[in-house]
Amino acid sequence: MARLGFARRLASSDRCLVGTWVKIPALEPVEILADAGFDFIVIDQEHAPLTFEFVYQATVVAQGAGLSVLVRVPDRSGSHLQRLLDAGVDGILVPRVTSVGEASAAVRQMLFSPGGDRGLGLTSRAGRWGATPREEYLRFGDEEVMRAVQLEERAAIEAVDEILAIPGLNGVFLGMGDLQLSSGLPQSDPAIQKLVDRLLGAAQLRGVPAGTAVQTAEQAQQAADRGYRYVMVSNDTSLLRSAAASVVAGLRGRPA
Repeated sequence: MARLGFARRLASSDRCLVGTWVKIPALEPVEILADAGFDFIVIDQEHAPLTFEFVYQATVVAQGAGLSVLVRVPDRSGSHLQRLLDAGVDGILVPRVTSVGEASAAVRQMLFSPGGDRGLGLTSRAGRWGATPREEYLRFGDEEVMRAVQLEERAAIEAVDEILAIPGLNGVFLGMGDLQLSSGLPQSDPAIQKLVDRLLGAAQLRGVPAGTAVQTAEQAQQAADRGYRYVMVSNDTSLLRSAAASVVAGLRGRPA
């Protein structure tokens, strides 16, 4: 049966999809997260020491277990995109995008010609080692793989209408932590919330799914209620630490 790409999975879902970040360079956490029932994982190459080889292996394991796989690349240079797409990942998050030009350049590298500059890799895993017909391989790559940019600065969000108008861009992600850092304002500040409303409104108007990251299930539900279509909740390292700390605290009779 043909695999459902993440972009189409988002478009066809009647609920917000829930995932988490993967930062531990081991395959066991990937299987555990799949067994726990997450919809997707985001393999984090920006803030974790994860190699391409690990990403490749984790993608195979995760997809085999029913998870969609997104990868947050280390930076916005574009040097990592071709190999990750050839590996068959379901989507890419490009971090620290600050302008229309940067967003456009990133998207073009993830689209096949004539819309972009992605190279043909029919004999890669994305093409099932040459078994996928050329037309289907091209269609899947352009229509079902998610190409998302992370907007993490005020100037980028103020330009969100122009960014979301870029042909081929089919996902956006709000980096709240860096937005607070770059603006010097807390998340609760009305100016920050106005920017969030602007991003969500533009995304809804253009039919581009918006995502964000939170720490708890309650926050994830609040994000879904606000209009986010995909949300990352915590990460494998924090989930492990929280569970471990809770056990130790219980043994010692003190709060975790």
